[in-house]
Amino acid sequence: MKIRLAMYEALKAINVPEPKIESVIQAMETALHPSPAFKPDSDMTQFRATLSQLEVSLTMNIGVMLFLAVAILFAAVAFIH
Repeated sequence: MKIRLAMYEALKAINVPEPKIESVIQAMETALHPSPAFKPDSDMTQFRATLSQLEVSLTMNIGVMLFLAVAILFAAVAFIH
């Protein structure tokens, strides 16, 4: 709201007609605050894709570590007997 008032006062100070002031303010608000319905958030999509890749990578790493731990345990048991 403060930005809208400041823009109005600045445009009024340079003698812009009233109807044009409103048009300029609406255009600026639209440009500054685009609707999420019209513009998909590509950063969020990229973040989710990266997060998904990380999840797969972590799952694979945990699986490999678990397999190695069990293999070492079986080798230790076989070596002791």
